[in-house]
Amino acid sequence: MSSNLVESIIGAVVLLVAGWFLIFAYERTDTVTSEGYVLSARFERIDGLNIGSDVRVAGIKVGSIVDSTLDTKTYQAVVRFSVANNVELPLDTAAAISSESLLGGAYLSLLPGGEEEMLQNGDEIEETQGAVDLVGLIGKFTSGDSDDDSR
Repeated sequence: MSSNLVESIIGAVVLLVAGWFLIFAYERTDTVTSEGYVLSARFERIDGLNIGSDVRVAGIKVGSIVDSTLDTKTYQAVVRFSVANNVELPLDTAAAISSESLLGGAYLSLLPGGEEEMLQNGDEIEETQGAVDLVGLIGKFTSGDSDDDSR
């Protein structure tokens, strides 16, 4: 009888841990809530930028990536991201995809401009710089390949 009780307790503990793990995993998946206002930007490449990736101004996280889609007419990546309500960005703000390290991971870096008028919910940032293909650059450097046509 006591072995049945021990087995039942162990089973209950396993179920509690499994339930906690499911809740933990669900909270950290791609279900990102957009706190603040949402902006968008178009890029040629967004390598390494995922839903939930950071949006930073001066290295400080101010939001996160909400969505990314492909514009089938221009073949550009359209990225929608949230920015905290207390961060007002000028109309001429630029967006660039930056790498966290050589090993991967990317974030969206916002570079505020000097305009007096501020971006509003739903606006699109016009000035963008896509992700840099580090593997391609290293390959060009090691092979001595150049885009210089003067040779």
